[in-house]
Amino acid sequence: MPRILVFVEQRDQEIKKITFENLSLARMLSETAGNSEILAVVIGKGDFSAMADQLGHYGAGKFFVYTDESLKLYNGQGYAKILAEAVTEHKADIVLMGATAMGKDLAPRAGARLNCPVATDCISVKWTDGDLEIIRPMYAGKVRATIRLKSDIKIVTVRPNVVVAQEKPVGDTDYTAVDAAPGDLNNKTVEITSGTSGKLDVTEADIVVSGGRGLKGPENFHLIESLAKKLGAAQGASRAVVDAGWRPYSEQVGQTGKTVSPSLYIAVGISGAIQHLAGMSSSKYIVAINKDPEAPIFKIADYGIVGDAFEILPKLIESL
Repeated sequence: MPRILVFVEQRDQEIKKITFENLSLARMLSETAGNSEILAVVIGKGDFSAMADQLGHYGAGKFFVYTDESLKLYNGQGYAKILAEAVTEHKADIVLMGATAMGKDLAPRAGARLNCPVATDCISVKWTDGDLEIIRPMYAGKVRATIRLKSDIKIVTVRPNVVVAQEKPVGDTDYTAVDAAPGDLNNKTVEITSGTSGKLDVTEADIVVSGGRGLKGPENFHLIESLAKKLGAAQGASRAVVDAGWRPYSEQVGQTGKTVSPSLYIAVGISGAIQHLAGMSSSKYIVAINKDPEAPIFKIADYGIVGDAFEILPKLIESL
């Protein structure tokens, strides 16, 4: 039976949602493979003991904390060294982490140290005929590749929101803290600042409302903000809007921005270029509002409204 290790992504000792999603995925894989052991590993500085109960509620049987003063801020080189050592020490066969900014940086570094394959940005992970079978979008989302990993160690980064996090307590979770000095580092992270000003991150949100050039100017994005607030949603934007300086890069959805998989994605005034579709086509439901009936966005939308956003959005906001 394979041993599954889930990397716990956290910020200021707050566990990111993708961690609970990956624990739920690990539990599903474990049940299919014969109830294999699920381990959770966090790297950082501080007292993480309070996380044990949270992680145990989602299926982690053992929780290992690797801590050192030099690990207070994320450092790819140091984190990769410790994660690779943890995988080797605990004889983990599968490593799950989020296809987040941190996961995209950390996974290939750890894979290089472990000399193992890394499957990135996966939207489906399951056991098939004794092999780990994953599905991931390729070529800007134009195709989906089905890949089977047969190596001894497998690293998989999972796109946020493609797995529903479900609690399933396992009882007391074993907690172990380890002093883990990463050794000499060629680089050092001195500061990490947020560019989202406390707003909900589009990659983690269950609902995303995005605006495009059809809104004609930054002064009209208050409509997107109002709709997002009514829905408890995150705000997104197309690349053209970000390039024009209307919205910050942290909101950009698309091939060169962030990839999102919310339950509901509302695209307002976005034509639907392939680069934008690459970042949101895996959303569960897509609603498009555009005055051009031939806009490409309507080809993938579950619901489409052909009309002027400046007439539709105020009425929609008022109804909500």
